[in-house]
Amino acid sequence: MAANSNEVQVGLERVFIGAGCNRIVNNVSWGACDLVSFGTQNAVAIFCPKIGQILITLPGHNAHVNCTHWLPSNKFAFKAKHLERHYLLSGDADGAITLWEFSIADKKWRHVLQVLEHKKGVTCFTAIMVSDTDALFASTSSDGVVNVWEVILPSSSGGECKLSSLDSLFVGRKPMVALSLAQLPGNSGQLVLATGGLDNKIHIYCGERTGKFVHACELKGHTDWIRSLDFSLPIYTNGETSSVLLVSSSQDKGIRIWKMALCDSLSNKGTSLASYIKGPAFVAGSSSYQISLESLLIGHEDWVYSVQWQPPQSSSTEGTECNQPQSILSASMDKTMMIWQPEKTTGIWINVVTVGELSHSALGFYGGHWSPSGDSTLAHGYGGSFHLWKNVGIDFDDWKPQKVPSGHFAPVSDISWARCGEYLLSVSHDQTTRVFAPWCNVSSSDDGEAWHEIARPQVHGHDINCVTIIKGKGNHRFVSGADEKVGRVFEAPLSFLKSLNHTNSWKFNSSNDHLADMQILGANMSALGLSQKPIYVQAPSASVDKNSNEGIDTLETIPAAVPVVLTEPPIEEQLAWHTLWPESHKLYGHGNELFSLCCDHEGKLVASSCKAQSASVAEIWLWQVGSWKSVGRLHSHTLTVTQMEFSYDNNFLLTVSRDRHFSIFEIKQTGLDEISHQLVIRQEAHKRIIWACSWNPFGHEFATGSRDKTVKIWAVENGSSVKLLTTLPTFRSSVTALSWLGIDRQRNRGLLAVGMENGLIEMLSLSNAKAEDGSFPVLNATLVVQFDPLICHVSTVNRLRWKNSDKGEDSSAVQLASCGADHCVRVFEVKCS
Repeated sequence: MAANSNEVQVGLERVFIGAGCNRIVNNVSWGACDLVSFGTQNAVAIFCPKIGQILITLPGHNAHVNCTHWLPSNKFAFKAKHLERHYLLSGDADGAITLWEFSIADKKWRHVLQVLEHKKGVTCFTAIMVSDTDALFASTSSDGVVNVWEVILPSSSGGECKLSSLDSLFVGRKPMVALSLAQLPGNSGQLVLATGGLDNKIHIYCGERTGKFVHACELKGHTDWIRSLDFSLPIYTNGETSSVLLVSSSQDKGIRIWKMALCDSLSNKGTSLASYIKGPAFVAGSSSYQISLESLLIGHEDWVYSVQWQPPQSSSTEGTECNQPQSILSASMDKTMMIWQPEKTTGIWINVVTVGELSHSALGFYGGHWSPSGDSTLAHGYGGSFHLWKNVGIDFDDWKPQKVPSGHFAPVSDISWARCGEYLLSVSHDQTTRVFAPWCNVSSSDDGEAWHEIARPQVHGHDINCVTIIKGKGNHRFVSGADEKVGRVFEAPLSFLKSLNHTNSWKFNSSNDHLADMQILGANMSALGLSQKPIYVQAPSASVDKNSNEGIDTLETIPAAVPVVLTEPPIEEQLAWHTLWPESHKLYGHGNELFSLCCDHEGKLVASSCKAQSASVAEIWLWQVGSWKSVGRLHSHTLTVTQMEFSYDNNFLLTVSRDRHFSIFEIKQTGLDEISHQLVIRQEAHKRIIWACSWNPFGHEFATGSRDKTVKIWAVENGSSVKLLTTLPTFRSSVTALSWLGIDRQRNRGLLAVGMENGLIEMLSLSNAKAEDGSFPVLNATLVVQFDPLICHVSTVNRLRWKNSDKGEDSSAVQLASCGADHCVRVFEVKCS
């Protein structure tokens, strides 16, 4: 994507997307195209398991995405190798169902259609591919309705899809939350739909491809909610399909395998140790079927949220026949996934593989999925995280964890670049602080640079609202502010500094004074999850026995972190527990929850503000870096100060507020530990809340952005007055984020990135021009690029940050980071000339 103007040429490229998975069952789907889909807030995200990177997010939903499902799914991968286009279903909390088209050749996505049939949120999909251009799927919702659909897919790229409703089943006051659709064995052309939900029963419906579905029978046995259902493909006996298997899982911790067999095929089965218990029989078309309980699998210690048959591999060159592997993957809230297979001699189903996250921080899995080839398994967990294992063994099974995308699972409230741009720090309402950086020894599809989450410095007990990295010399430090009255200061431990060796942007030098004496290796989480205590390089031996103390609260016996130097991007278990930074100071003073933080450009002062509804609470505190003493309390605003920023010469502090005013304070260093501050300007600037502000790196011009959809450019004159230079044309949505990049100091030329409430980002070129009388310079503002919605956020952009505010003359590109309410952290590369 590129745009031209008379002054600036801008090229734009997406570099990185970090996002977590919505914490809901059925949210993830692994398609036959070997891509994984999942919902992240209102967007559908797509990631490639081979490189562990999110490729794109698809906008189109107006509510949280609850479930996704590929057409064809991994179950039908054996006959999808020749397909040029794959399709994806997504359902949201408003009841909308969206169909997307993905072209394999050019990797392009297309929004095909959207229907709103359900009155409440869509909770589950199931689908079968009847042919290359014909698919049937069912959807269920909290409104107690199961809809069955037929979709005719186009035979050529860009063609029209035809969606028709085949049936609508009202299941009563207890909605269904699990579905599975299959073709019944035999040549009857009959379909079977299994539904399960809050009444602890599995309901079987039968119907034809074009007709209505009728209730056939109920399967009883589970004693709690049914959570997952999955039909196998037809089981072949003597070259004919004689039966199909259904696996079910429940909150009763059990897994049941049911067999549906043609009645004729039952008479041929002899008695064996794996004999079934007869269940109900039903008639579908001209055939009758007997259902029996084949096996009961007990092994999980908590709710079993998903079960899935291993995808079959094609047994013919045409890819039309297959052998269904007798292998089931289950995922549970007990933090494990298990693979179940029948024992070769007795036929009894046993657990043959168990993988999981045994860390203190893991809170269980919401679902498990096979790769199309059956050699990898993927789980998504309560913490919005992915967990991928691959069988790397040759002569025996050897399941090893693999790299996966990661990110926040709640709105991302603030971001801050490291002082030299080595990494990007983000904070979120998911109560974590995360570090993202490019990793040099990880291959990617582009130039070998791949971004990953490399540390999680803070795991907190409150939603985190703001962060600022301390600039200047010394160790890496940051201050974060959460929904509490205390600011917290963190300092990088030795394990993190050495791990930075393996990123693309920084090299550790052990001779540095502040690192040579570093004695803190990492940090441990406290029992209540609020403070993080340091782990020292030379830890006292007595600390090993800390879990054996008597009479101490057992909460204190949480496992100790083991910080290590990372030589490859860490997996979730390492991130959540072993990459914490120690907390060095607390900043007490504010009367309410912290809302905004900023640091000056020399790393000497930090300013903080909190949520406020009165002038006395809306004061801004100044803190001296190092001693962390309060050195000033600034009064001007009457409501919450939403953003603050120091001018690049550190002479002024600009603040904007919900009270629609901006204020400018003059800051002077009067002594070694003393500063003076004076309010020099306070002005009502907009008609609505001012959300954002940004200084020009080359002078005392600044921009303000507001809910009134306007951006205004101002200039400080003579240090005591302000002049409105220009008001930019009204934007399409409320302006929530601004960031000013300096390009050419002599001509005072720069780029202003503007983020909006609708998730979109625009970029404007700013430069000085002479007025008509040739006397006073006039600021010219020109729109140079509107970001493609496919690379933008889908909800409010909370913050924009340029990696380096002053682009060097020898630099052809600079990076822009953004974060938003859609749980995403994004990095773009902007090439400007």
